Amino acid sequence: MTLRSLMLLLHTLLLPVLLVIASPHAGAAGSTSPDTVFLEEMTSPELRLRIAAGATTILVPIGGTEQNGPHMVLGKHSVRARILAEQIARALGNTVVAPVIAYVPEGTIQPPVAHMRFSGTISIPESAFEAVLEGAARSFKQHGFRDVVFLGDHGGYQKNEARVASRLNREWARDSQFRVHALPQYYAASQAPFIEILKAKGFTSAEIGTHAGLSDTALALAVAPALVRSDRLALGAKTFQMDGVSGDPRRSTAEIGQWGVHAIVDVSVAAIREAIRTRLVR
Repeated sequence: MTLRSLMLLLHTLLLPVLLVIASPHAGAAGSTSPDTVFLEEMTSPELRLRIAAGATTILVPIGGTEQNGPHMVLGKHSVRARILAEQIARALGNTVVAPVIAYVPEGTIQPPVAHMRFSGTISIPESAFEAVLEGAARSFKQHGFRDVVFLGDHGGYQKNEARVASRLNREWARDSQFRVHALPQYYAASQAPFIEILKAKGFTSAEIGTHAGLSDTALALAVAPALVRSDRLALGAKTFQMDGVSGDPRRSTAEIGQWGVHAIVDVSVAAIREAIRTRLVR
């Protein structure tokens, strides 16, 4: 083999290796880092590199497992929280999304009250729920995150989020590099602001409802149409006592739901940026 042939062979064999090493997207093990914001879709070294590169905000989407009438699946809150958290994270930049918390307080089990009267609803004690939030926040602090943000998709446990955030922030009051944020703006954006938009479009309060009605169902259609059994919307147009629905979902569409999605994402992004700015200047 001539020297020229040998050099050509070495170049052919080494070129792929050199390209991987030189690539700006190469991960710790020489593989391309995935285009994901979800913690559970990263390896530990990939996450460590993300944090070192400035991704120090982590969103904790909180869903729930509860009845949503005959036309919407039990996991609506959890799916919705995950999808909205991704949109918020990508809009913020340098943000990671934690696994969804699907086990939440839903009321008394025995005797069953509220959603617990319907098959499939899961409820845990408030103390257990708060312990999970606290343990998660402590874990994220240990790994180098600076801002932990609770995104609660359900109204019933907003007070628990606030209680955990307040407790940890008092404990770490002297550490200006870390803060836990219970973000009420996330849930609030799906309520009054979205409802006012719907009313301005001609929908009534009775139609909009408070649970599994038009607003709730439209949001689900906007983020994941498979959450809704569209052929059963008429079955949901009854009283809460009969089938767990407050409102009338029959005119729900994904287009209507997008109005609410935009409101939730925009309000949440602005609130998180302001919360981080406040931490940095305190």
